[in-house]
Amino acid sequence: TGEATEENIPQVLQDLHGFMRRDGPSSLFDKSVMATPVTAIKALLGVVQRSNASTMMGLQDELKQARSIMIQDFEQGSQSSGKGRSLIALASGCDLFLKYITRSFLELPDFEACRQEVLARGAQFADISIAARDSIADIAADFIQEGQTVLTHGWSRVVASVLLKAAETKHFDIIILEGRPDGAGARAAKLYAEHNSNIPTTVVLDSAIGYIMESVDIVLTGAEAVVENGGCVNKMGTYTMAICAQAHGKPFYVASESYKFARLYPLNQRDLPNMGSVPLRSYDTTTSEEKDSQEIVLPDKVNVKNPP
Repeated sequence: TGEATEENIPQVLQDLHGFMRRDGPSSLFDKSVMATPVTAIKALLGVVQRSNASTMMGLQDELKQARSIMIQDFEQGSQSSGKGRSLIALASGCDLFLKYITRSFLELPDFEACRQEVLARGAQFADISIAARDSIADIAADFIQEGQTVLTHGWSRVVASVLLKAAETKHFDIIILEGRPDGAGARAAKLYAEHNSNIPTTVVLDSAIGYIMESVDIVLTGAEAVVENGGCVNKMGTYTMAICAQAHGKPFYVASESYKFARLYPLNQRDLPNMGSVPLRSYDTTTSEEKDSQEIVLPDKVNVKNPP
């Protein structure tokens, strides 16, 4: 029992939380903010730096223990913070790093030489990940044509890079779904509207996806993870958007870095990590001067499924 303090939180979690502290819609255009798999790799690099292991097996045991600590932290937080999606991305980053460690040892059997090589290359990984976003933007910007309407969902730094790159030479507008329950899409729309790229931005209710789809030219989203069956894990509502896009014959593109490729083969939604549920707050927004907006309070016997 007792409150968690910095003293009793494992160092690998302190590192991870520090790397992720600035992650969120407010960091949409901040290239220095790292994606979840990269933060996992950076945290594991800290384990390698602090390790007193004298053999590769000992180091791998420490890294696997650190991986378990980070995964458990995300699993505990997934019920209320939406970490269920990021859990897959975190695991993919950890697995990628562990695989790299094993391969490095095969190339450099001397343990200390291998350890120093891992630290040297790992320090460059954040820069490589940022360059990956720019490379994706250079390629994907050509998918957006003059005068088109682009539909997106939630917030994604990769998608933002693509849109800003395309806006350098073309005029187009974007539609963003509101993104309940955290309003991520609305927050992203605010940032796009305030950005000097001057991209015309519209926010649409999540439930109006079918209504708006006929006026869209292409759909572009990011991804928390890309799984082995070709599916993408992203904010709740992306699946619905993809089905609507298919029904209307609209191109649907996902922009994602390769380090988000996860070793997971889900057959259905239940095979994905539990996203949990947060309290549902509903309002009648069809207000007028005579009718104030009031929260609709549901009785306890009504079950609520509101994944974050």
